[in-house]
Amino acid sequence: MLSRPGAVAADPPDTGVAAHYGAPYAEQRALERGAALVDLSHRGVVRVAGPDRLSWLHSLVSQHVASLAPGQPVQALVLSPKGHVEHDLHLVDDGEVVLAHVEPGTAAALVDFLDRMRFMLRVEVADVTSAYAVVADPAMRLVPREELASFEGPVAGVQAHEALRVAARVPRLGLDTDHRTIPHEVGWLASAVHLDKGCYRGQETVARVHNLGRPPRRLVLLHLDGSDSELPTTGDAVQLDGRDVGRVGTAVRHHELGPVALALVKRNVPDDAELAAGGVAARIDPEPAVEAPLSPARPAAAARERLMRFR
Repeated sequence: MLSRPGAVAADPPDTGVAAHYGAPYAEQRALERGAALVDLSHRGVVRVAGPDRLSWLHSLVSQHVASLAPGQPVQALVLSPKGHVEHDLHLVDDGEVVLAHVEPGTAAALVDFLDRMRFMLRVEVADVTSAYAVVADPAMRLVPREELASFEGPVAGVQAHEALRVAARVPRLGLDTDHRTIPHEVGWLASAVHLDKGCYRGQETVARVHNLGRPPRRLVLLHLDGSDSELPTTGDAVQLDGRDVGRVGTAVRHHELGPVALALVKRNVPDDAELAAGGVAARIDPEPAVEAPLSPARPAAAARERLMRFR
């Protein structure tokens, strides 16, 4: 869809799709109403086929997928032996194969990991990114890549998608997480982890931290000083009184909330702390992070109400 009039190419990690089509805030509002679709065809797609595919994936990922119903989308994580998040999968089974879309540039590493875990089971794994594309309208779905050119109607760029995602406090792997992130820190226990399923890699950490209730960090929404013309960048330090207490994830300009960012901060950072995020003055939205769907007119409105109380 980069050939559409007004399309401006996005920067990494979203290279290959449009950042916007000339009207970033109007695109946010249209997407929020469910009146536009977003080209996310830069995301990787992995195919898992074979009669053992669901039971096999069930033994590897954090989610319960052994009895996954055809057409039911679900989020799952691949964790390291120490419980750190390595891959974030959004998958659906059609009764014959599983298709999972993942962050741009990560499909090959996921296929390599899965291939090493096959042993003698009846499964086949392939990177099919060249055959399938992800679109958000505002739900996430997979379509044959050649159909992208035939899509008509209003479109929104990935900037609009990211702005609504941040307002809804939905983390993104590699931006709002780092190599030390565990699911509890970013709200993924609610959406991507089944706490009562059988053994899988990283489960001991998940169970221990869940039972203790003390993850070392937490995901927060930061309201940024709107007088600063620059946004902080991913990985910038979040500081309190000159000392590092966290890292910036995704920073965006939201059409109603203004400049906001997701950040991972130490668990004991007070909600009323005066922070600096990449040198920009910042305050924490005091409401707890809640996992929310990614078509979030209501989450954005709720965040706006919290911001008015916060001010």
